[in-house]
Amino acid sequence: MPKNLPADLEIIILTYNSQFWLKKALTTLKEHVLRSSKYTIMVTVVDNDSDDESVQMVHQEFKWVNLIEQTENVGFAAGNNVALKKTTARYAMLVNSDIEFTDASDLDILIKYMDDNTEVGIITPRVEFTDGTLDPACHRGEPTPWVMATYVMGLENIFPTSKLFGSYHQGYKDISSIHRIDACSGASLLIRSKIIKKIGLMDERYFMYAEDLDWCKAARDSGYDIVFHPDVQVIHHKYKSGIKSSSQKIARQTKRHFYNTMLQYYDKHYRSSYPEFVRAIIKYLVIIKLGAL
Repeated sequence: MPKNLPADLEIIILTYNSQFWLKKALTTLKEHVLRSSKYTIMVTVVDNDSDDESVQMVHQEFKWVNLIEQTENVGFAAGNNVALKKTTARYAMLVNSDIEFTDASDLDILIKYMDDNTEVGIITPRVEFTDGTLDPACHRGEPTPWVMATYVMGLENIFPTSKLFGSYHQGYKDISSIHRIDACSGASLLIRSKIIKKIGLMDERYFMYAEDLDWCKAARDSGYDIVFHPDVQVIHHKYKSGIKSSSQKIARQTKRHFYNTMLQYYDKHYRSSYPEFVRAIIKYLVIIKLGAL
């Protein structure tokens, strides 16, 4: 590709105290994606002021990476925005530092799909756990008040394939086929860069969680589709990104933050359209859920 043309894809990896997992992400990215891709791909790591040796490791072992060093932990949205606002690539892809790439992680497939389907604004690969099961966060519906309520009450667990009760993770859809969804996970999200200029960067009022839901909603509201593409897979080592251990305590704390963020999302998108008692119900359900963690 001539030097005056932009890269096809910029992969942005936000990290905070994730030295071990960041090394695995970058190593497997180079081995399984960069070496075989026919596209021009650049990689940027944004370090959110880690106090481990992540920065030194990138400098010493991954000199091909563009490293941005933050002086404070500004959260997921703001940290990624630092790189997003500078990108000149046709596509940008957010990747968690606890993502692992394999031979099934052919990002060329996603780029070609986006090139061939201009109505698609955001695409996600199949994000899997280490046991091969789907990380449901990559396959979500819009969390309307009803969807929030059925999810928090656990009705989705009872009726996972029901469109009425299981719409948060859209378990009624065929996850073996390419199809539209409402939202995916910021752990592995590829977006058309020109859309960012239209809908803006991620909302930095979300420190962690819901910023991906919010971004996907903005893309859909602007007329673009969000697509789940199961022919491309990555592995997500859940609850490893941004922490130094995988303890159950850390996992519970992370889940608590997730549920608190649901109310923040509701306030932004739905509070003005519903009676105040609806918010009170959702808040009560969230409090009950938090108490059970």
